[in-house]
Amino acid sequence: MKIHEIYQSIQGESSYAGQACVFIRTTGCNLRCRWCDTTHAFYEGEELSLETILQKVRAFGCPCVELTGGEPLLQAESLPLISALVEEGYRVLIETGGSLPIKRIDPRAVIILDIKCPGSGMTDTILWENLQDLKDTDEVKFVIANQADFDWAKRKLNEHPSLHNKIVHFSPVFGEMDPKQLAASILKERLPVRLQMQIHKYIWDASATGV
Repeated sequence: MKIHEIYQSIQGESSYAGQACVFIRTTGCNLRCRWCDTTHAFYEGEELSLETILQKVRAFGCPCVELTGGEPLLQAESLPLISALVEEGYRVLIETGGSLPIKRIDPRAVIILDIKCPGSGMTDTILWENLQDLKDTDEVKFVIANQADFDWAKRKLNEHPSLHNKIVHFSPVFGEMDPKQLAASILKERLPVRLQMQIHKYIWDASATGV
C-alpha cells in the first residue's frame, strides 16, 4: 500500500490525546476540506508491503498505533493491516473522514469518525449510514470553524440518537475558531461533548509535519 510516512509522536486528538502513538499516514484523500492541514499527504509516498509496515511500527516499541491520512480507507490494504496490528497486540485507532463505509473495519480497532461540518465544504460527502455501524468504543469528531458549524453540529447530535452514548469531540479549526468561544457555546448549550484541542499544534509549530 502507499504510505506517506510512519512516525512516532504525541497523540494530539481524541480521548487518547497526550499518549505516545505511532502514526501510519497513508497517501491520498478523496476529500478537500477547506481547512485541511495534511495536504502534503495527497500525492507523496512510497509503496510498502504489509510486513515492511509492521517492521517499521515494531521498531518504535509503542503500544498505540493510529492509521490516518489522507483517507486510510481509500486503500483496500488498510483492512488487513488493521487486523494484523490488532493481532500483534496494538491498540489501533482509525482516523477516517466519514465518506467511506466503516463496517468492514476489524471491530477490535477504535474508529474516530469525522463528521464534516458545512465550514469544511465537504458536508455532502457524509455517509450517514456509518453512524449505525459505530461501536460503543468508537468516537466521533466535529471540526468547528464558526458559530454556524456549532449550530449545525448541535442539530446533528439531536437528530441522531445513536451518538448519545458515544464520545463526541468538538474541535475548533486552529487559528480560525476561538477555543474560548467554542467552550462558552458548549457550556451555554449544555452539550454532552468534549472540547478537543489539537495539542500537537501547541507543542510544535502548527504547520510542522511528522509530529
